[in-house]
Amino acid sequence: MSTIAIVPLKRFADAKQRLSPALDPTARRMLVAAMADDVLAALRATRGVAATLIVTREPEAVALAHERGATPVPDPGDSLDGAVSAGLRAAAARGATRALIVSGDCPALDPAELDALLAEPLAPAPASHPGASVVVVPDRHGDGTNALLLAPPDAIAPAFGPGSRARHVTAARAAGARVRLAHAPSLALDVDTREDLERLERALAGGWTSGRAAHTRRALTSLTTAPAPR
Repeated sequence: MSTIAIVPLKRFADAKQRLSPALDPTARRMLVAAMADDVLAALRATRGVAATLIVTREPEAVALAHERGATPVPDPGDSLDGAVSAGLRAAAARGATRALIVSGDCPALDPAELDALLAEPLAPAPASHPGASVVVVPDRHGDGTNALLLAPPDAIAPAFGPGSRARHVTAARAAGARVRLAHAPSLALDVDTREDLERLERALAGGWTSGRAAHTRRALTSLTTAPAPR
């Protein structure tokens, strides 16, 4: 079964606006790029992922894709769901039987967790749609979606944003697909707010993420040790 990963990335200057109270635009851009780099590294180390697509309009992300062995896909620019849909079409065109959509702000992503997720047996298939399955990995609040595994890639339409966990489950059931909620601790370490950033920093210092998030660690160290503006 061929699985292609999809990582949608905004323009770095537009990303993570909710971190503005904690980080200036230059620092946010540095952090966003570092987190994306770590996500790509984790996906490249995941045995069950055959290829990775980055859907973006960010020139730096396109360059990063080429450097890390991923393939850039043009972002139509209308919405996150539009970007993911573009990635799903590209994955299907490349012969993917499954698509794994992963948030670009989970830098501690664990390849072993992803391989376990991809290898876990699926629930029994409903007679109405025996070939389709959907696995939803919620965020730590249980409200959003930090990863979505679709087999085939068009099993359901993406519906990201607040409340997306419930929307994805509802859409899967409406489509007659198998559906499962899965939990991966490393995927719970996404970064949207200052509280999320502090939580990530504690996790990186705590040891269980050892060997992961190397680029983000360096970025955070640089931000911490940078001289205060005069």
